[in-house]
Amino acid sequence: MEADLGTRLFERSPFRLTPAGRKLFAHIEPFFAGLPALAGQLRDEERPELRLGASELVLRLHIPTVTRRLRERHPRLQLSLRSGYQVQFETWLRDGLIDLAVVPIDQKPGARLGQLRLTRVPLVLLVPKKCALKQAADLWKQKKLREPLVSLPAASSVTRSFQRDLRKLGVTWPQAVEATSMEMVTSYVANGEGWGVNLAIPEAIEHPEVRALPLSGFAPMEIGLRWNGEPSPLLREAILALQQYTRETWPEWAIDDTLPPAKKRR
Repeated sequence: MEADLGTRLFERSPFRLTPAGRKLFAHIEPFFAGLPALAGQLRDEERPELRLGASELVLRLHIPTVTRRLRERHPRLQLSLRSGYQVQFETWLRDGLIDLAVVPIDQKPGARLGQLRLTRVPLVLLVPKKCALKQAADLWKQKKLREPLVSLPAASSVTRSFQRDLRKLGVTWPQAVEATSMEMVTSYVANGEGWGVNLAIPEAIEHPEVRALPLSGFAPMEIGLRWNGEPSPLLREAILALQQYTRETWPEWAIDDTLPPAKKRR
């Protein structure tokens, strides 16, 4: 390039750009900086792909409606669906293994992770149907509970939030059974393994052998979307489609968050 331009562009040792080199770099840098985003856009147009991470319940009951709507605009849409745990989703986002995750949210996202809140879901206490307990508030007088507690992993947002509010009440209730899904929490309670804390999602908690007691005074859990970096046009469509689906399905719990506008390409 120096031979073609007839001027020296950089010093060899130590390396540094000459004034001409800096001027050339300033001219071409926006082009190369925009290539990754352009490449993603071109891939979306040629063979759009969407890689989603969520709980099995969400993937099974709710995502199909959203993907059907997306396929109306993108008939060749390729889908990759991964079920897992909250901590896994954050790792998969950073490693580029998924594009979008549906997760509980109880803290700010990490560096480069975007976020949009969808809904607030109350927590409930699950007890066996034959249990004489009428309201969860009657338990907090004991301060230290001995009934086995069934809940999601200790690192999950649901369990952290529940334990945080227990501490505010001065109540100690250690986890006895760690379940890997909301449905499993309900199943273990139905099988007599203890009492459980869960999200008030009917598909997850309804069971003929289980009753759900409201957890008055406990913070509801926020559920939302997270992604890594600037979302592609296809990813923005998916985010907005999931937000619209949430507003239609749970209007009383929906959060009115706004997706930031797309950054202008240089």
